[in-house]
Amino acid sequence: MKSIVTLCSIILFTSCIQSQTIKIPLPEKQKPSPNEAVATFSEGCFWHAEIVFQSLVGVRDAVSGYAGGKDKHPDYETVSTGSTGHAETVQVYYDPSKISYETLVAAFFASMDPTELNRQGNDEGTQYRSIAFYRNANEKQVIESAIRSAQTKYKAKIVTEVVPYTQFYPAEDYHQEYIHYHPDNGYVEQVSIPEFLAFKKSFKGNFKY
Repeated sequence: MKSIVTLCSIILFTSCIQSQTIKIPLPEKQKPSPNEAVATFSEGCFWHAEIVFQSLVGVRDAVSGYAGGKDKHPDYETVSTGSTGHAETVQVYYDPSKISYETLVAAFFASMDPTELNRQGNDEGTQYRSIAFYRNANEKQVIESAIRSAQTKYKAKIVTEVVPYTQFYPAEDYHQEYIHYHPDNGYVEQVSIPEFLAFKKSFKGNFKY
């Protein structure tokens, strides 16, 4: 279960306003482009990661799921225990002619704290660890280069795992587009939306809106 941070009433009020006015990016309904590519990232809560990537021009969809473990039949309840080895993950479907893999990796590092080990914020456990999955040598090189660049911004060592992609397991239907369908959820109001707004403010990307 997502942990809920205790915030003062002013922040709660502000977050409530944000959830009502912010336009949450959804998957595009158009058919995949002929050259569509796939990228896979773990960066804490997949609700947050989903809208981060779907907000970028060139990304058709980001699907919440699980990766990085050995259990071949993961579900939310078992992954939440930390016993499966899986992390909450998003599978990103994008058009390389509109957005580069380098930009996706940059967004990945800009939307989380890569120095936090087995957690992101108040979400704690190996299921919330940071992982960049690569499908070929070039992607691995891009990730490692981004880590070297990002390391200059942090005093603590970046602990993001860089591992070859093997298998992705989509999460349950109720997790897909969770923020859009549950804008009044306490975690969404107090954590997900503020984190997303902070990302949009700091990242120099090409946003859909």
